[in-house]
Amino acid sequence: MTKNEKFIDLAEKRVNKTLNDLKLIRNLSNKNSYEYTEEQSKKIIRALQQEMDSVKKSFQGSSNQETGFKL
Repeated sequence: MTKNEKFIDLAEKRVNKTLNDLKLIRNLSNKNSYEYTEEQSKKIIRALQQEMDSVKKSFQGSSNQETGFKL
């Protein structure tokens, strides 16, 4: 398997898993099922946006390791 084939295989698996996980996170916004504060929702959005920004930077050549997420 070439490096490009390996990249494609892993990228498809990981992106699809991430998209599914994002849908599950989106489900948390259902006020009929969950109760949360505006600050909690902002923290989630901020953490996701920061990680997306890191992904963009890493594909553009610079890398920045971030820590995990905690409410």
